[in-house]
Amino acid sequence: MSREKRNLLNQLTSKLPEGMLVDAAWLTAQGYSPQLQHLYVKSGWLEQPTRSVFRRPRGNLSWQQVVISLQTILNYSPLVVGGRTALELQGYAHYLAQSPATAVHLYGPKAPPTWVSKLPLKVHFVYHNDQRLFKNEPLTKGLGSLRWNVEKGEARDETSFRGGKVTELAWGQWDWPLTLSTPERAVFELLDELPNHETFEQVDALFGGLSNLRPTRLQKLLKDCASVKVKRLFLFFADRHRHPWLKRLKKEEVDLGSGKRLLVKGGVLDPTYHITVPGDLDAVR
Repeated sequence: MSREKRNLLNQLTSKLPEGMLVDAAWLTAQGYSPQLQHLYVKSGWLEQPTRSVFRRPRGNLSWQQVVISLQTILNYSPLVVGGRTALELQGYAHYLAQSPATAVHLYGPKAPPTWVSKLPLKVHFVYHNDQRLFKNEPLTKGLGSLRWNVEKGEARDETSFRGGKVTELAWGQWDWPLTLSTPERAVFELLDELPNHETFEQVDALFGGLSNLRPTRLQKLLKDCASVKVKRLFLFFADRHRHPWLKRLKKEEVDLGSGKRLLVKGGVLDPTYHITVPGDLDAVR
């Protein structure tokens, strides 16, 4: 192997951690020609889990490696793990019955590349455009600066998390930062799935365990949320469970729209928030 090719291989070792993924476009932009990519695969330095996608071999491929690669190396930012998945990762799984099919919910303004659905994984990714759910900037401005610095092994700017909408979960042997919605934001994302993909019973059980939410984050989310349905549902469940943070919310500052929302056929109309909910939730108080 020529010195130039060996130098390129050494650079790839520092830029691409073991187990993480990149696509052919990323390799080409870094100076690795299609011919060199083929040579690396043939020599065992890279493997191809699917067409035009490469990784340095290390154990079995996991969905966490895929998401962290998108969030850091491939710069699909902001793209966060949210909704049900974020709640499960942060200890609320016992409130949410296991879905028939294992799904990982991703939120961001830009959909992940199509090749993620072709990877040999036991889970599938469900993408949600968070700009439909949240107006303004749903995360924090400058989130792109949170890209993981592979060479230094540290986040570029952790202060960008001060907005409180996203958080990090250390994952794997080297504590790679998996960026996900905070419980406060994840609850709003989960409520958006009612009633078609989540049940009132599960959400009601979940709210019973949400005693430690931060009211300042909740107030900001109620302001930035673009869905009248989600805001009404949040306040409906909050009233039912009456956690201490409820007293610190300024409901009068929340735009709840007008008119009624039919969410459940044959349900009961809640007189406060004008949404129909299952009668067995004792909606009329």
